[in-house]
Amino acid sequence: MKIFKFNTKISSNGTIQLPFTPSLFDTDVEIIIVPKNRKMKKRAIGKSFVDKWAGFLKDNDADLSKYDYLSEKYR
Repeated sequence: MKIFKFNTKISSNGTIQLPFTPSLFDTDVEIIIVPKNRKMKKRAIGKSFVDKWAGFLKDNDADLSKYDYLSEKYR
């Protein structure tokens, strides 16, 4: 089974135009309509993630915090 994907627009009177595809003539088909998002929000990845989170523990001594936690846990 071959799948076709067409990007098109539904007109103001409700009609949909598809490209000329003779292989689909006289064939039963199933049509699924998926609206496109108008604005695609970019995910925070890579550089933006590093810019946001880099150095947020810079002033804290992580080794001292680990030592204090383990000292209390195994007391």
